[in-house]
Amino acid sequence: MKMKVALKGLILTVAAVTLTACSGGVVPEPDKSPEAIPAEYQPFYSQTLEWTDCHDGMQCATAVAPLDWNEPAGETIELALVRHSATSSKKLGSLFVNPGGPGASGVSFIADSLDYAVSGAVQKNYDVIGFDPRGVGASTPVVCVDSAAEMDEFLSGATDTVRASPEWFAERERASAEFAQGCLERTGDLLAHVDTVSAAHDLDMLRATVGDRELNYLGYSYGTLLGAVYAENFPGNVGRLVLDGALDPASSSFEVNLNQSIGFEKALRAYLADCIETEGCPFSGSVDEAMTQVGDLLAQLDESPLYASDGRVLGADAMLTAIIAPLYNPDAWSFLTDVFSAVADGDAQPAYSSVDWYYSRGDDGEYLDNSTEAFLAINCLDYPVTKDPEQWEKEAQELARKAPVIGPYMAYGDELCSKWAYPAVMTPHKILAQGAGDILVIGTTGDPATPYRWAKALAAQLEGGHLISYTGEGHTAYNKSNSCVNDAVDGFLLRGKVPAQDPKC
Repeated sequence: MKMKVALKGLILTVAAVTLTACSGGVVPEPDKSPEAIPAEYQPFYSQTLEWTDCHDGMQCATAVAPLDWNEPAGETIELALVRHSATSSKKLGSLFVNPGGPGASGVSFIADSLDYAVSGAVQKNYDVIGFDPRGVGASTPVVCVDSAAEMDEFLSGATDTVRASPEWFAERERASAEFAQGCLERTGDLLAHVDTVSAAHDLDMLRATVGDRELNYLGYSYGTLLGAVYAENFPGNVGRLVLDGALDPASSSFEVNLNQSIGFEKALRAYLADCIETEGCPFSGSVDEAMTQVGDLLAQLDESPLYASDGRVLGADAMLTAIIAPLYNPDAWSFLTDVFSAVADGDAQPAYSSVDWYYSRGDDGEYLDNSTEAFLAINCLDYPVTKDPEQWEKEAQELARKAPVIGPYMAYGDELCSKWAYPAVMTPHKILAQGAGDILVIGTTGDPATPYRWAKALAAQLEGGHLISYTGEGHTAYNKSNSCVNDAVDGFLLRGKVPAQDPKC
């Protein structure tokens, strides 16, 4: 999945590898002494999950967690899980998988894309479990709107104001406040408790409910932050953690926004370098000239939007999302060419097909999940934001300097969370996870959504961090890049072995 970039700038927001003693078969987990669970948490940690058949051969269950882990005797929420059972009689336990977002459904990810999520060897030796974190999907959800039309209006509603004018800011402020209030009214107290620390506590509880003494975990994109936060809070319960497409937990909201802007700008250049060598490319000249053409197109749409067949407006913000979505995967670059070609001919529909995929909007106009709502709600609790318009302006200027094509449309990302009902409960900081043991961190050099520098930073922070670098384009690398990456990850998950050094795949 992906770490999303919010449409209106309201918020951020694939050679063999040498392993140390990696030969031989699967190594079983050692026996662990019973863990001590505080009495007030016992009803949750000791609950028995009722697994029922679902999704053509898998099993589904629902766990109960406290709304607030600081008040376990209070209200409760539900957490949805799906399990693909190991086919080996000597299974290693469970492997929990988070696809990212935040706000992406782990249940849907495993149910619909098991072979994409993990290798066949992992499926054989682990019960692979997808889960919807609190606030997400089939778990007790965040709800902010009553209709698809309301979400359409929030994401891509028309405006007659000039970007960065007082009228434009006033309109954004109104829209942000209205959306934030809608989330509060429709979600209730849960809105204060969808932060990643709470989700990490849920994950520890889920580990216990399936009978595992240690957590084995694969996190993609935002899932790397959840995994790192888990390792920080429950280092003694860490088993084998793999974090692919890593976030840097020490990065602020603006730093995330800035580095993603730079990352997508680099990915756009890589796409254009490929496009201009391909027949039918709608751009001409050098890569620099093609980048200028993209910038001109965005500026034109900002001034004179196109209209899709359903009446939605394709302005610069929506077009940016249509560009960003295919940049997650080089296999989708040909579709991006179709988007650019169609827009040049005055046709907005292919662009909106890209936007709709990004925001999980179906062909019937209905949203398939609450991923956008959950994304915003989780980020607003995970990242403190400034409420100072002067600081926003300074940040906007830096974005324009360092990512001149994409950056201007990623600015002022703190505005939505500045109107949020609850303040952030996390602060950016380095995560050491002392005592957690070995953790694999994977970074792709051309990853636009989670830039490679973040993987390097996280691997360096973690006491037991081991970096796996993949030289290539696209978002995340395990099971979708090359044997070098796959062998390193499977060697760790199946045998507990880590590369002697970064294999530089």
